[in-house]
Amino acid sequence: MAKTGSLTINSENIFPIIKKWLYSDHDIFYRELVSNGSDAITKLKKLDVMGEWQKPDDLEFKIEVITDSNEKTITFKDNGIGMTMEEVDEYINQIAFSGAKDFLEKYKDKTNEDQIIGHFGLGFYSAFMVADKVTIDTKSYKEGAAPVHWESDGGTEFEMEEGDKEEFGTTIKLYLNEDCLEFCNEYRAREVLEKYCSFMPVAIYLSNVTAEPQYETIEKEELTEKDTVVETIVEEAKTEEIEKENGEKETVEVSPAKEKYKIKKRPVAVNDTNPLWNKHPNDCSEEDYKGFYRKVFHDYKEPLFWIHLNMDYPFNLKGILYFPKLNLNYDSLEGTIKLYNNQVFIADNIKEVIPEFLMLLKGVIDCPDLPLNVSRSALQNDGFVKKISDYITKKVADKLTGMFKTDRENYDKYWADINPFIKFGCLKDEKFAEKINDSILFKNLEGKYLTLTECLEENKEKHENKVFYITNEKEQSQYINLFKEAGLDAVYLTENIDNPFVGYLEQKNENVKFLCINSDLSDIFKEEVTEEDKEAMKADVEALTELFRKALNKENLEVKVEKLKNDNVSSMITVSEESRRMQEMMKMYTMPGMDASLFGAGGETLVLNYNNKLVQYVLGHKDGTHTNAICEQLYDLAALSHGSLTPERMTGFIARSNELMLVMAEE
Repeated sequence: MAKTGSLTINSENIFPIIKKWLYSDHDIFYRELVSNGSDAITKLKKLDVMGEWQKPDDLEFKIEVITDSNEKTITFKDNGIGMTMEEVDEYINQIAFSGAKDFLEKYKDKTNEDQIIGHFGLGFYSAFMVADKVTIDTKSYKEGAAPVHWESDGGTEFEMEEGDKEEFGTTIKLYLNEDCLEFCNEYRAREVLEKYCSFMPVAIYLSNVTAEPQYETIEKEELTEKDTVVETIVEEAKTEEIEKENGEKETVEVSPAKEKYKIKKRPVAVNDTNPLWNKHPNDCSEEDYKGFYRKVFHDYKEPLFWIHLNMDYPFNLKGILYFPKLNLNYDSLEGTIKLYNNQVFIADNIKEVIPEFLMLLKGVIDCPDLPLNVSRSALQNDGFVKKISDYITKKVADKLTGMFKTDRENYDKYWADINPFIKFGCLKDEKFAEKINDSILFKNLEGKYLTLTECLEENKEKHENKVFYITNEKEQSQYINLFKEAGLDAVYLTENIDNPFVGYLEQKNENVKFLCINSDLSDIFKEEVTEEDKEAMKADVEALTELFRKALNKENLEVKVEKLKNDNVSSMITVSEESRRMQEMMKMYTMPGMDASLFGAGGETLVLNYNNKLVQYVLGHKDGTHTNAICEQLYDLAALSHGSLTPERMTGFIARSNELMLVMAEE
């Protein structure tokens, strides 16, 4: 006689809760039902190992997912431990034998799924997010156990009776509601299974009852008892006529007759039951790692290198982290780290486990010990999770410092790609910064990679405890040439992250000062000027300042007049280090459409070379016809060598250049 009743909830609100917010993604029911099947098989395997049950020799443990777009159903079949009627009553009807009434009272007004952490194992009930009706047919592995049939139409009512299932295991069938019919499409099913179940430990086979059968041809030696033979194909022997030494011709058999069989195509599992991260690093080749990377991340640019994580104590954690080749043309750099629990996909980039700076990497991490909430999607924010995060950070730092010490050549080669990641890590994680501090490199003007200590040593005689750096090679080429001519060195810090990173370096190294290459002109570039010469130049300096301020209509323009060793340099612009950093910072934080030049635009100085003939021409022709134009031209040339001109100034510069060339042509 069938047993009917209400699920012991004492409320009808459980299913709206499940449907609305217990799971954030509706497709996740695939993961939950397949995971339950995998758990059931794992339990049966353990019983076999313990000697409490003996596995038949011909049994293949597997999970089958069958879609039927005509019937609008999805069926999940496993040959795991199965359930007795008492177990169905306990695990299904009582909803994981938990205090459901207390659950409803506590969470009926809550919308944050993090607050139901650790309360229930409600995976089966995710089926009701997409189905109007669900049936279970199950039979326990226990000898003499009766099969059970259970069904519910998605309310709190169920019906349970003895079923007709002959083999142990569980079959769950979902009758989809009209809003969720996409999930009985075979291609959509494959997409979701590949998303959540690509590495589950039990083979998963997907089929569609309405699909046309497919066939393959095999040779006799490959035929097994499980193959369904459709047709036998006999290939005749192949012969070839050859000419003998005496000129006679002979027919010889090149290939003997073969018997082949056309069979129904063997099913192929959609998952890899033994992913690379479960293997010992010594058993993995370079091509294994690269192939796995391509398969998981669909990135056909080869990774630079990788870290294979393998830890058993104090927690179980395995994984592989890849350092990808970053595209530095994009301001926003983000990798993907996939988190698994016992080979079941949980989510990408879970910030509680993966430190923020590691999000630039790509990889997989499998940690069976992670404390997950009911939907397997949110983590309990406890000290244990922090330990996992710290461990991952330490392993990454150890890999990098180890490479720096033992494989400096490759470390230098990779630096251009990995430096944004390392710098971001130093800014975000103090422990990482402490470990990696001595492995930070700087590329100098010769293209060599130096540590900070090596940089300071190289420049010790000419500017002690100062490191000059380049932010834009093209815009600062004039300054770079001056440095090279003077035998001075500078380093390249040309990425967005370098502005805050320079501040971090100065904070960590109190006696060291970083200066942009165009922040000031070193005395090395200047001729020595006596006090007497300065007094003689004073009137000229005042005259030049007044002339340029008037010509440029900039009353507050800061003008410096120096005697530079290089006579060919007429004018330059320097920007104080403080102003430059402020401008860079404002660029990063300015709202779209807002003019960043409104902030921190001061600190600009026009430097004129007293030894240059054009500057002397201006002094000798203060009231000349073209003096104002030459002043403007000298300023714009300095601005161009320093950076770029506004559209208005560029228009004026081109027109003025044409005008001055015409004057020259007419003379």
